[in-house]
Amino acid sequence: MGGFKERVTGFLNNRWLVFVAAMWIQSCAGIGYLFGSISPVIKSSLGYNQRQLASLGVAKDLGDSVGFLAGSLCEVLPLWGALLVGALQNLIGYGWVWLIVTGRATALPLWAMCILIFVGNNGETYFNTAALVSCVQNFPKSRGPIVGILKGFAGLSGAILTQIYTMIHFPSHSSLIFMVAVGPTMVVIALMFFIRPVRGHIQIRPSDGNSFTFVYSICILLAAYLMGVMLVEDLVDLNHTVITIFTVILFILLIIPVAIPISLSFCSESNRDSASKALLPEAGKSENSEQDGHEVIFSEVEDEKPKDVDSLPVSERQKRIAQLQVKLAQAAAEGAVRIKRRRPHRGEDFTLTEALMKADFWLIFFSLLLGSGSGLTVIDNLGQMSQSQGYNNAHIFVSMISIWNFLGRVGGGYFSEIVVKDYAYPRPVAMAVAQLVMAVGHVFFAAGWTGAMHIGTLLIGLGYGAHWAIVPAAASELFGLKKFGALYNFLTLANPAGSFVFSGLIASRIYDYEAERQAHGHNLGLFLSEEPLKCVGSVCYFLSSMIMSGFCIIAVILSMILVNRTKGVYTHLYGKRGPSSSLS
Repeated sequence: MGGFKERVTGFLNNRWLVFVAAMWIQSCAGIGYLFGSISPVIKSSLGYNQRQLASLGVAKDLGDSVGFLAGSLCEVLPLWGALLVGALQNLIGYGWVWLIVTGRATALPLWAMCILIFVGNNGETYFNTAALVSCVQNFPKSRGPIVGILKGFAGLSGAILTQIYTMIHFPSHSSLIFMVAVGPTMVVIALMFFIRPVRGHIQIRPSDGNSFTFVYSICILLAAYLMGVMLVEDLVDLNHTVITIFTVILFILLIIPVAIPISLSFCSESNRDSASKALLPEAGKSENSEQDGHEVIFSEVEDEKPKDVDSLPVSERQKRIAQLQVKLAQAAAEGAVRIKRRRPHRGEDFTLTEALMKADFWLIFFSLLLGSGSGLTVIDNLGQMSQSQGYNNAHIFVSMISIWNFLGRVGGGYFSEIVVKDYAYPRPVAMAVAQLVMAVGHVFFAAGWTGAMHIGTLLIGLGYGAHWAIVPAAASELFGLKKFGALYNFLTLANPAGSFVFSGLIASRIYDYEAERQAHGHNLGLFLSEEPLKCVGSVCYFLSSMIMSGFCIIAVILSMILVNRTKGVYTHLYGKRGPSSSLS
């Protein structure tokens, strides 16, 4: 009986259980991706025009990206407390919108509706931050795959929630808003106590590589399955029973990964591990504190060592530095020397303020702004882009780019991990590759060839998704895990900033200019009417796409500058181990 209790305790404290629970939370965390589905209901119910609806869209994007409070609360509160705050925001924001749309509450002015949308969507930042912080701390040596998989599920959540909504078959379209308000809230509250650091660095096993391979296989199978289901439901008129079967299979695919912590915990080998694991935290703690003390003392060596030491032979230089370290340690212990704190170096723990003083941080930010911002512009305008090129079923491209976005996030984490683990090369080089892929994708959108929309959607989706697996992992490696929540949420501001520049200032103005020019050329009366102008042909987004392609090339240059500046950090972090395909 005692052995069974130990195994249950080991299961509840298994880092893979935390990871699986985070995957489930992320599966319903990307509620912002459903805005395109709920906005027509809001528009028709409240009588909004397109400009007013666009204001709600801006509020949604800001809510999705402004995560300072979420990052700060994750440092002060336990992670379940931050998740609870996010769940309440989601319920209050979208719940109130549902009450207004259905006539159960008094209609509010536009600015108040923007606040409600902002509050509701801002709950997503708490889900993302808590999931990433806990899992990156539990898997410190596998940050790329962890971030890629979690962000991938967030990107896929729109398709998952849409399939669930299709199965429930609500009589009113406004019920989707109700599901967005209640569904994620229930899932997060049910799982919030599982999301926590569990000293995952002492749970590393030789089987972890196989576990990651299993999760990757589920991810690929899930993406392929959802793609197939979307195409079948779009092309064939299915009855409710078949749709229900499709959704049940979807749930089974989502549940399967829990087999990993179950198999690791309820086996003879894990029972021995759990007994030894109980003794490790204190030892680890003393080792860490001892290392911290040495790091502080060793940092003084750079200030105290004679200038000619660096010119000595290697053996003599190491001997002189070791002697100086001993003298400094003795002097510090006797109080004769006060060890002053130095500013952190790359690879150590930074606060947000300290990171903002570093050129590397701004290189990441602006590279992300140019690359991810141009990708978000395509996602937001994909409906009009497809219609301008003669496609009537724009939602097919929206569904496709969601799948490619998911695969880009999963693949970006996987391949960037190979770069750092096997070659000790800076992770941002993977971001440069993703941006180069996006530059080619924008050219396909500009060309307007037959099938170019499909290829462009593939390339932009993969490249955009890869950013959100690579950037958080790289930020945690360069600026540490201690303030990771605040650092990550500041970097996410690059997304709406880039979208504002490319979509609000460039693409929309060029589109309106081309639409007016076509209206002048065909019918002046149409131009003077109140009907919204529409642009037809590849010319509508040709110049915008070429501009965004050019800025993606600039992003590649910024990423490669960052690569050149951080080679030493990655050599220090990963260079001591030999090439290995295993993920710990």
